[in-house]
Amino acid sequence: MVDPFEVRMRFTQQLQHLSASVTSSQKAAQYALKHRDWDEDLHSCILEQLERNNMNNRANIMSFIEQFCDMATKENHLPYVRMMQRDILRVVDAVVPPDGSGAANVKHVRHVLETLRARGMLSAESVAEIDAALKDRDANGEHYDLEDEEKARGGNGTLSRSGSPRHVRPPDMRLDKRQIEQRIEEDRERNKRLRESMWTVGGGEKDELQKTKDDLSDLDSDDFDNTEEEKSERDHASAGMRGDL
Repeated sequence: MVDPFEVRMRFTQQLQHLSASVTSSQKAAQYALKHRDWDEDLHSCILEQLERNNMNNRANIMSFIEQFCDMATKENHLPYVRMMQRDILRVVDAVVPPDGSGAANVKHVRHVLETLRARGMLSAESVAEIDAALKDRDANGEHYDLEDEEKARGGNGTLSRSGSPRHVRPPDMRLDKRQIEQRIEEDRERNKRLRESMWTVGGGEKDELQKTKDDLSDLDSDDFDNTEEEKSERDHASAGMRGDL
């Protein structure tokens, strides 16, 4: 017999140590699905960790939620998805608090919400309502760049005299040097995953690339010879026009 307290504790530890990698999110999601008999308890763990951890970890949990809902839907355990739908406003409030401390998370939250909407897990109305609220929270952080903040620091975790980030966090909300470096790496990982998904999940870019490849595959040596002849004729005509002028 599995101890419910141990299940909750192990899941909490996995959430606390999430990274931006897909593998990390999948491992935690698989654990929650394995112990779906305690789905309400494990869902409460997600909410608790969102409200207790730093902004880096909250962004990683947001990525986990995207992966988790997708896996729960595929395994047909919809209570996890319904609970997330019910508490999505609480989730967003934790990842992007009204005090502005989560400005760097706004773009990431929007991406996750749009993905959940596209997969039918959130309504367009709910996403539009949340996005409207995010605009106010993004007003002073829309162009906030953690890499800019790191460059502006003097190597000891304090701002240098000559540099300052485009948007400065309130002093009590700044990340330390190690957290900034960690967040930069995790944002790069998320952006890499986003670019990969754009090319692999049947987007317009993929269709355009395939069309280009198909068009090129039909070319033969005669096509290239004709192209060279046309280019030569255009060059000759252009030279004649320059002479007339």
